[in-house]
Parts: sequence; structure tokens; C-alpha cells
Amino acid sequence: MAYKIKAEEFDKIVKELSNQYHVYAPCLQEGRGTFSDTDIVGYGLIQSADEIVFDKKSMYSFKEAILPISQTMFYFTEDEMKEPKPAYEKAVVFLRNCDMHGLKRLDDIYRADKKPDFYYEQLRSNTKFIVIGCDSLSCAGGFDNCFCESMGANVIADYDAYVAQEGGGYILDSRFDELTEILKAQKADEIAFAPKDITNKLKVELPDDILCDIAKSKIWDEYDARCVICGRCNFVCPTCSCFTTQDIFYENSSAGERRRVWASCQIDGYTDIAGGIAFRKSKS
Repeated sequence: MAYKIKAEEFDKIVKELSNQYHVYAPCLQEGRGTFSDTDIVGYGLIQSADEIVFDKKSMYSFKEAILPISQTMFYFTEDEMKEPKPAYEKAVVFLRNCDMHGLKRLDDIYRADKKPDFYYEQLRSNTKFIVIGCDSLSCAGGFDNCFCESMGANVIADYDAYVAQEGGGYILDSRFDELTEILKAQKADEIAFAPKDITNKLKVELPDDILCDIAKSKIWDEYDARCVICGRCNFVCPTCSCFTTQDIFYENSSAGERRRVWASCQIDGYTDIAGGIAFRKSKS
């Protein structure tokens, strides 16, 4: 059911959600930009609606909310192992529709198997996703360099809730019970609403067929010259899912913990195996 609410009512709803959930959203992160004394928009925990950035694109993806950068898998001693408690019991993530399509790719990796990934499932199954509408006043049709329509990722279908700016207020379409109860308690006005699929200004054409010979193209030499193997391209991408494992031993002890940490085939050493063999020797 969709509701039309004022800005102050939306703020009350976000604060009410934050009492029950960990609430993540794109927000301004001061002083964390690429250069000194610059800001950046990234995902973080919020407490009020004023912290949500609607009019700028996030430079980072939502995925660390359900796939932490560093995640303890278990603690160990000489005699036993113990699994940690989940990072949170319940969470809500405000995200763009393109990120929802990225979430589907993560689900294909971690949930599609008969035995879904235990650690991913712990967080994923207890998380609700609220799509931030790109048909709203803040970024009608997406931002200038968005091209989700060309990728077929502009269709809005699966979400737990949807929020769009309209005038000085918001439209909120809820599909999960806790949020609907909060909206009804606020006595918000019910309206008929269906989100519109996104239409971009920028169009991208894809080739009909890509041959393996493209790997030998000189076009990659430019990337080889300027890539510093930091892995940032993978870490900001909502569809990248690789990690490596680390055993951390506590000081002067045989006890410790095993962690899985984000990693990438774009990071130096990731493809190294026994015998000194590396499957990716050049950055390009």
C-alpha cells in the first residue's frame, strides 16, 4: 500500500525504523573523499531522514551491509570452535534500483545453491530493502551518467518498500508489515501508486557478439599503464563477491579467529597458487 507523507512524517518514520533496525542509506561522509578535505557519498548507518542523500549518486555500493568487508567466520582454540553472533538482528537498507539488480547477482552467488552461504544468509534474510525512486524530483530519469535502461536494469519490480520525493514530501509504498504499521500509526494518506520504470538520457549500445580475441586488443594497454591494483573497482561494484580467508592468532596464544575479507582478482597476488603460478600476471 502506498502513502503520501510530509517531510517531517518521513523523518519520524525513519527514526521509528532505527529503533527496530540497523538503518543503512547513502549519506554524506565528511572528509572521506579522494582528496584532502573533500566529502563523499557512501552507505552508512543513519538515525534520521535528513541524513539520506537523495540528489547525489553514491560512490560506493550498499553491499557491505549484508557482505561485511571483514567478517569473522568463527573463533577457535586448541580444542573447540565457536561461531559469532550476527552483526545485527534486523536491518533496513535504502538503495537505488540499480543496486537492487546488483543484489540479485549476489543472491545468485550466495543463495542459489541448495546450501546457501551461512554467513550471507544470516544477514540477508533479516534485511529489508527500500528502493529510492529515480523518477523523483532529485534525479528524474537517473543521473547524467546513468545507463541502466540500456542494461535492462531500469525495471522496478522487487522491493520491500519504495520511496520517492514529490513536492515537499514523499510517497512511500510499503510491502512489509512493520513499516506499514508505522505508516498507519502516523495516519498517513493512502494513495494509488505504481513506480515508473526509469528512462535515461544516456544510451549505451552493446555489441551483438564479443569474441575471445578482444582479450588481446591494444585497448587494454591503457588500463595496464594506469591501474595500481588497488581493487577499488571491485570493492565499489555491487555485483563483485570474492573474498579471501585469514587466520588471526591472538598474541601469545593458540586461540584466534578466522575471517573472510573482501578480495579480488584485480588485487596483486590473488591468483597465485602453489608452485609460484599466477593466473593473472598483468593488470590489463
